[in-house]
Amino acid sequence: MNTEQLFDATAPNKNVSVMPGTRVALSLAIAAMLSACALAPGQHMIEPAALPVTSADNGDATSDIQIPIKQIDLTLIRQIRAEQKNMDKASQLGLFAKPTGYKLGPGDVLQITVWDHPELAAAVGQPAQNTKPSDAAPGFVVDSDGNIQFPYVDRSIHASGKTAQQIQREINSELSKVFVKPQVTVRVASFRSAQVYVDGDVRAPGAQTVNDIPMTLTEAVNRAGGFAPTADQSRVTITRNGTAYPVNVAQMMKNGKNPADIMLQPGDMLHVDAREDNTVYVMGEVNKPSPVPPLRDGTLTLAEALAQAGQLNQETSNPKQLFVLRSNAGDTPVIYRLDARSPVSMLLANQFPLESKDVVYVDNSGLVRANRVLNLFLPAINAGLTGAIVTK
Repeated sequence: MNTEQLFDATAPNKNVSVMPGTRVALSLAIAAMLSACALAPGQHMIEPAALPVTSADNGDATSDIQIPIKQIDLTLIRQIRAEQKNMDKASQLGLFAKPTGYKLGPGDVLQITVWDHPELAAAVGQPAQNTKPSDAAPGFVVDSDGNIQFPYVDRSIHASGKTAQQIQREINSELSKVFVKPQVTVRVASFRSAQVYVDGDVRAPGAQTVNDIPMTLTEAVNRAGGFAPTADQSRVTITRNGTAYPVNVAQMMKNGKNPADIMLQPGDMLHVDAREDNTVYVMGEVNKPSPVPPLRDGTLTLAEALAQAGQLNQETSNPKQLFVLRSNAGDTPVIYRLDARSPVSMLLANQFPLESKDVVYVDNSGLVRANRVLNLFLPAINAGLTGAIVTK
């Protein structure tokens, strides 16, 4: 049907005349509608996807690259799981260690007692200062050079890097030159030389003092009040000497590994991510498009994300075109597609793991796109026909 035939069909009878200006307006509207039937307002997935490549010199887009679309199947799921497992192993190298005795450092305060020698009972190093919780306990402070001074010992005793038992033996050896079989005990009265910092989604973030209790990963989290209800236990990061080590605590426990086997060192920083910082965005033809946070253990499958978004819209969605868009740091983005027309495909969706900032997009059907085009142009056509009738 051409434009003239459409005018004849819309006219009530052959005697109805349409003004030339109205005819031109209607012709333009109908031509636009007929030429745009393949287009639709809003988002639509085009295959194969193309992205502009930006020039590093002037920032202008110079060319387009094609992004391959990978089909979601069992082989792909097994490959992704194997890569995640290897990544977890590599990230934890060097973090596992056995606990050792506490090593003294500058700022620590020692309580040194020599039994059966009351003249040394008052040699406590410094008076009591119980004015603030941060004040040191009475005792002998390890100075900035790592040394301490003690009566009847002619030299400075280097304490930094040694245990309290080693200092006890050294003082006992020096006092044996003056006293007969001295009995010496040395204990740490105040631990002040080393700290680790815990922040993020814990109940009480802040600096935690390293003491004679081994500072394991679980010990540090417990001292900070434990994980907050909104914490993502799969995204714990330990920063040591400028290097960040991601640790998946939830996955370790599932695999039978104890997070207490990870030893922290003085100066380490421990950060716990919040689940809301690692959301997945579900868009397109779903009943409730929205950001979806991962579960408490940090996991989220494609099926779980769709369930929280109200599932696919049965009237407007195209189940064949279900996409997962993933942006890899420094690499070309990856697009995964699942044909969700069969109920069996939901088994694959229930096993496909999503990652932080993934975009799940459900495309619309061709009929929906055509209807949206018609709805866009019909008001203009109706206005033109109404104008023609009024002009008559």
